Amino acid sequence: MCSSTRRPRCKVLRWTVMKAAVFSPLRCGTCPLQPLRTGCRSLCSSQNTNRASHQSHGLRLQPGDPELSLLSLLDMGFTDSQAQRIYEDTSKLRGGSAACKHALSTLTALFVLGLNPSSVLKLLEKCPELYTVRESLLQQRIGNLRKLGLVEGSLQRVVSHFPQIITVPVKTVKSMVMFLREKCLFTVQQVTDILRDTPAVVLENTDKLEYKFQYVYFRMGVKQAEMVKSRLFRYTLDEVRSRHSFMERRGLYQTPDKKGQTIIINPKLDSILNVDQDTFLTDVAKASAEEYEVFRRLLAREWQEEERLHGTVEADSDDDDEVEEDEEDEETRGKGGYRKKRK
Repeated sequence: MCSSTRRPRCKVLRWTVMKAAVFSPLRCGTCPLQPLRTGCRSLCSSQNTNRASHQSHGLRLQPGDPELSLLSLLDMGFTDSQAQRIYEDTSKLRGGSAACKHALSTLTALFVLGLNPSSVLKLLEKCPELYTVRESLLQQRIGNLRKLGLVEGSLQRVVSHFPQIITVPVKTVKSMVMFLREKCLFTVQQVTDILRDTPAVVLENTDKLEYKFQYVYFRMGVKQAEMVKSRLFRYTLDEVRSRHSFMERRGLYQTPDKKGQTIIINPKLDSILNVDQDTFLTDVAKASAEEYEVFRRLLAREWQEEERLHGTVEADSDDDDEVEEDEEDEETRGKGGYRKKRK
């Protein structure tokens, strides 16, 4: 393990041991523990150094909050400015000391995960909701991600990039995994790759996700492996349809037949989606930005018209169903009357 990761963990351990003393060093001016020599420094000497640094910068220890104080944050490895920002953020939390305890457990869990103080601060700025999550829930969610195949390194990158993933209940993540496996027929490894490359997928609406998958699978003829390689779920349905439709109407893309064959060679999904607009137009679509912009405006109008007509058709079909039911009732009554007459 790298020294930068070992150092915060060592400081968290040292701070935890000090907090467990009969006379908490966060409250008292002296340290009742005998100096414990570790790979970093003795506990008491480190405490005194941090207190001196803390006081020299004009930061005051809050007497009513022994659980999470500026001194404890400094002892975890945060700089003065970082500790001040975190302390101010946690002071604004609703719930008082209970909320601070959750914040403390959050910091501990993130350090145990292997993140350094700077990464932890950036992560909490992205997702301040983490301050209020219980440690037991954090551990469950992190453990579930490990079970889904996110190994060390990948797990840390996913949490740093999209920290909201550990605010999502385990049940919700499992439900999305089941959806990707059963509805979209991705393999176990492909689902792991999707979670690693596009962790925000766990928060998507499954109906919209299924529609996007079916559009790419049936309309474009793209298989699951290519979807994963191109990171399909990073893009909205409108982005996918716009580029595909533009290519199709220019004669550069063709929907495969039942045997999966086309007259022309379709470009790979990765070359259509996973490039910026200029590269897409220059290298793939062979068109100008003006042409594409005009096409997108016209396409947007078409989609609006389709949605309007679709809504009208649904309303008409509901009316037709009611008329059919009335006619069936009349026929039933008529047949009954006919039978009575014959009798």
